[in-house]
Amino acid sequence: MQIREMRPLLLYVALAIAYTGATTLADGVSPQEARQLRDEVRDMFYHAFNGYMEHAFPLDELRPLSCKGEDSLGGYALTLIDSLDTLALLGDRENFSSAVEWVSRNVQFNIDKTVSVFETTIRILGGLLSAHLIASDYVTGMKVQNYNNELLHLAEDLALRMLPAFDTPTGIPFGSVNLRHGVDENESKITSTAGGGTLTLEFGVLGRLTNNTIFERVTKNAVRGIWARRSKIDLVGAHINVFSGEWTQKDAGIGTSIDSFYEYLLKAYLLFGDEEYLFMFQEAYKAALRYLHHDPWYVEVNMNSAATVWPLFNSLQAFWPGLQVLAGDIDPAIRTHAAFFSVWKKYGFTPEGFNLATLSVQNGQRSYPLRPELIESTYWLYKATRDSRYLEVGRDMLASLQYGAKCPCGYCHISDVESHKQDDHMESFFLAETVKYLWLLFDLAVDSDNIVESGPYKYIFSTEGHFLPATPEISLANEHCSYVGAFCKGDERGSYEISSNIRDSKDRNGTQKVEFDASLIAKSLDLVGATSFVKGNCVGLTHAQKFGISYFEEKEDQSTVEGKEIRTELEEKTEIGDDNTVENENPGKLSDGETNEEKDEEFLKISQFVIKGDNKNVNQEAQTTHDDS
Repeated sequence: MQIREMRPLLLYVALAIAYTGATTLADGVSPQEARQLRDEVRDMFYHAFNGYMEHAFPLDELRPLSCKGEDSLGGYALTLIDSLDTLALLGDRENFSSAVEWVSRNVQFNIDKTVSVFETTIRILGGLLSAHLIASDYVTGMKVQNYNNELLHLAEDLALRMLPAFDTPTGIPFGSVNLRHGVDENESKITSTAGGGTLTLEFGVLGRLTNNTIFERVTKNAVRGIWARRSKIDLVGAHINVFSGEWTQKDAGIGTSIDSFYEYLLKAYLLFGDEEYLFMFQEAYKAALRYLHHDPWYVEVNMNSAATVWPLFNSLQAFWPGLQVLAGDIDPAIRTHAAFFSVWKKYGFTPEGFNLATLSVQNGQRSYPLRPELIESTYWLYKATRDSRYLEVGRDMLASLQYGAKCPCGYCHISDVESHKQDDHMESFFLAETVKYLWLLFDLAVDSDNIVESGPYKYIFSTEGHFLPATPEISLANEHCSYVGAFCKGDERGSYEISSNIRDSKDRNGTQKVEFDASLIAKSLDLVGATSFVKGNCVGLTHAQKFGISYFEEKEDQSTVEGKEIRTELEEKTEIGDDNTVENENPGKLSDGETNEEKDEEFLKISQFVIKGDNKNVNQEAQTTHDDS
C-alpha cells in the first residue's frame, strides 16, 4: 500500500477508533461489574499513590513493602511527575492542581546528577508536557487557576540540559548526561536503539510549544542516524556505538532495547504528520513481519542474516499488538495478543523472559516488575474491536495484581512469577501506565466519560503512557498560513540559550575541554537535514531517494553470506508454520468441547513447532556471544 493511501487509514484507526459502534460487554462481565472493576482500579491507583505521598514523597519512588522511599532517577519526585496526567484522567482536580503547584514551585534541574536520557525524557519530560497541556487549557476541564506555564518552562530547561548528549558524529545521543556538566568524558559510547530512537514525541512537542526547532531536529536526526545504519534487510540491532555507528549487538527483535523505536516511528507520523517517519515505519514493519514473525510469536534474529539467535518472548514485546492496532493490522494483533496472554495465564504474570524452545521461564528473567505492555495492548484491542474477550482478560490481570502484587503501602514487583515472591519496589510507570490502561479499558466499557475518550482532542500516547493532544499548535505547526483558520506561529525561530555550566562539558575523547554550542549543532543539522536528507519533491523519486536515507555499509561477514540461503529456508518454514499453527483462525473462539486451558497450551505448543524447525539455522557465533542480560 502506498503511503498516501495508507495515511487516511492510519489516521482513522489511530484517532477515530473511539467511535466504534459496538458496545456489547463480555458475557461474564456485566455493565454493573465493569463499573465495579473500574472503581476497583481507581482504588488501586490511590492505594499506591497515597502510599507514595505518605511514605516516599518527595523521593523518586516508593518501596511498598517497607513503606519507605528511594531516589532512583534524579531525586525530583519522579513518581509524582509521572502520575500527573493520571490524576487528570481520573478527574481528580484537587490532587492534580496541588501537584502541579508543588512541582512548579519546588522542582529544578540544575543539579549535579547523571541521568538516563531515555528514562528522563519519557518519564519526566513527557510527564511535564502532558500535565502542562492539561493545566493550561480551559477546554480540558482541568485548567489550574493561576497556572502560568511553569511546567513548560521546567520542561524546556530540562531538555536544554540534555542537548549535550546529542553532540556525536552520528547524531545518535549518548545514553546518559549530567544535568549540570553535560556528558562526562568517560561516558560509554554504546547506547540502545530504543534509547536513541524514542525521543521524538516529547522533544517534538516541546519544540512546537516553544517555537524552538532545535529540539525536534536533534531527535529526528538521531532516528535518521539509526535508520541509515539498518541492515540490507531493513532490520536494526539492539546496541550501537554513537561515535563509529557500528552495531555492538546485532540481535534484531521487537522487544528489549528496540521496542519503542518502532513505536515512535508510527506515532511521530500520527502526531506530526511527517511522512518521513511513516516511510521508515512501513519499511521497518514489513521487515519485522518477514524476518521476526513466527505466527503468533516473534523471535530475535541476526540483523544481517535473519538467523534465529534467541527464541524468546520477553515482556516488552507485549506492546506490539497495540501498535499493530494503530497501524490498522488487527488480525495478527489478535493472534499475538492471545499467545502472549497465554503466558500470563500460565503464571499469573508475564515473566521478563519466556523461552519458546523449552516453554519455560528463562533463567535470570523470572520477574514481573508491574509492566503495562500487555494491559496496554488489551485496551487498544478492545477499543478497536469491542470484542467481549478483552474485558475478561482485563479482569484476570486485575485479579492477578490484586492478589499477587498488592502490599502494605502500594504494589510490589514480583521477583519470581512461579513462586509469586514479592520484591520491595514500585516503578513510577505503574501509576503512569499500568493502572491508567486498566482504568481506560473498563471505563471504555461503561461510559467513556473521560478526557481521553470524550475530551476536546484526539490523543497519542507516549511510550510512558502520557497522552499528547493533536492540537493545531502541535500537529499543524508546519502547515502553510494561506487559508482561513490555519495555525500560524510566524517565521521567527525560537531562541536557544544554554547555561554556562553546561558549556563546561568535555571533548568526548577526553583530550581537551570544549564548549558545547547549540548553534554548531543547528548548523550541522541544517546541512544534513536540508542538503543530504531532503532531496526535493520530484514525483519521480522514491521516498528513499527523496529523503536520502541510505545505508552505511558494513563489511559483509560470514553470517551475512550464509543468511542468503538461511532466509530462503526461513520463508519456507514460515509458510509451513502458517499452515500448521491453529485450525481456528480466531483464537478467541473455542471449538466445541475445547477449554480455555487447552487453548492456552495450544498457543504455547505453536512456538515449540516453529522453533524446533528453525534451530538448525541458528547462527552459532551469535548464539555463543549473546548477552543473556
